[in-house]
Amino acid sequence: MTSNPLQNIPVVTRNLLYVNLIMFVATLINPAFMKETFSMAFPLSTEFRWWQPLTHMFMHDGFLHLFFNMYSLVMFGALVERTLGTRKFLWFYAITGFGAVLLHTGVQFMEVQSLLKEYPQEAAQSIYNSIPGILGASGAVYGVLVGFAMLYPHARLTLIFPPITLDAKWWVLIFVGIELFTGISGTMMGIAHFAHLGGALFGWLLIRYWRKKREI
Repeated sequence: MTSNPLQNIPVVTRNLLYVNLIMFVATLINPAFMKETFSMAFPLSTEFRWWQPLTHMFMHDGFLHLFFNMYSLVMFGALVERTLGTRKFLWFYAITGFGAVLLHTGVQFMEVQSLLKEYPQEAAQSIYNSIPGILGASGAVYGVLVGFAMLYPHARLTLIFPPITLDAKWWVLIFVGIELFTGISGTMMGIAHFAHLGGALFGWLLIRYWRKKREI
């Protein structure tokens, strides 16, 4: 009898995979309830709930969204977890996920404040409620990618398309640069670019902090 290949994945990465899969199946069964309850609404919206900054990390809007996030988590998170250790990696994942939503919400708040100047004050709540929420593990996954690139900067990675091979540090700089450009320029709407940047930023800060404290 062959062993379960998932057992070779470190415990935190494996359980994050399980939780995301369970939440995705539940979303397929009852999408309206799951998205309204567990996605991250704008904090001043009447749809906001205190648990959403955590639960939005386990929600996904379609199979491809889930697949690419979980593929990246398993491919890179497993190595980062083995390097940092179970407890530190759990904190790393959680903090980068919260950092993602913090930066994304901060940018939304500044945009809303500018918009409110053009509308009467009584329209504020309607505007808050109209701001789209976010969902997905992408912010925390970007933190994991940055963590991997800092821990293994010279690991050679090849994209499927185009088949270009570069060191991990260069790929991550390219990805972060693309997110920064698309976020500032407003291209590729519907993607939470600043959430990705927030996860990357907090991942970078955490690894630097732990290195300074000589905990890595």
